[in-house]
Amino acid sequence: MNLNQQIQVLIDNAPQDGTTPQVVRAIAPVLKQIAQQLHHSQYYILQTLNSDWVSTVLSNRGNPNLEKRVIYAFPTREDALAVPSSMPKMPAYALPMPVTHILFQLVAMEAVNSIVFFETPGNRSAAIEVRREDLQSLIQLHLQQSQSQQRTKRSNLPPDIA
Repeated sequence: MNLNQQIQVLIDNAPQDGTTPQVVRAIAPVLKQIAQQLHHSQYYILQTLNSDWVSTVLSNRGNPNLEKRVIYAFPTREDALAVPSSMPKMPAYALPMPVTHILFQLVAMEAVNSIVFFETPGNRSAAIEVRREDLQSLIQLHLQQSQSQQRTKRSNLPPDIA
């Protein structure tokens, strides 16, 4: 499924509350921009038997009091099921998810700081980290620019358009 199809699925599956589909449409360019920087259209996310995403708390070696909570996104099911030593050993399964859906979920996960996307099967030494704070900032900037462009378009209308 390409990125445009993934976004359309997000819109179609959003609660039809009069707002959420428009919000997804509004932030879709940012989700696509980040997703295009990643190498896969889908990743595997470890989930518990309760369907919760498995997260890991990482500590800063220089300052053990600094911690962040991350979720790992793997390029293959095999990579996801080969649980890293830093992750708790618990019953879990690997579920494939479209990359834009993972990014969309990250926006709402206040307890999670980042998603770490492993790009090469079998290689856990190189990954791309997408921080929730950075994603939210990009979305905010995009929405501000969109509103500004809308105001500019409206102000460029001739006064006698009716």
